[in-house]
Amino acid sequence: MQPKNSTFAERQALAAAAKKALLEKFKPKPMVQAEAPIDHEAERRERIEAIRAQREAERVERQRAREEAEAKAEAERIAAEAAAEQARIDAELSVDALKRAERKARKKEVKEAAKAKKETRSSSSSSGGGQREERAVDPFEEHRRYIQSLERGRERRRA
Repeated sequence: MQPKNSTFAERQALAAAAKKALLEKFKPKPMVQAEAPIDHEAERRERIEAIRAQREAERVERQRAREEAEAKAEAERIAAEAAAEQARIDAELSVDALKRAERKARKKEVKEAAKAKKETRSSSSSSGGGQREERAVDPFEEHRRYIQSLERGRERRRA
């Protein structure tokens, strides 16, 4: 609102001043210049390089972890194979020991049976009164019979 005592010239001067102030508002104002211009492109390149380096480090870490896992799996596989081989050898040895023990027991039984047969024969021949004639044993003939018995055993196992 305008004061009541103002004159036309004053009102016109005030209107011109208001119009000038309104126009001044739209004029570009002087900017403050930076001492050194900011290179946004260089900043962007630096960020990109940092991201690339980080991704490369992550890729290398993943590769190293994968290689460690593969090496660990290979070591476990080798250990499992070694354990399986050792178990197989132990099983063979136990089977061999069992067969050996059975063979020893059979031989012992055969010896005891032969000894008992010999004792019964010697006791019956000495008590029977009739003396049996001792025959001479040919070592070559005994060896030939032994070889034949071995061959018969091999043939039975093949069949």
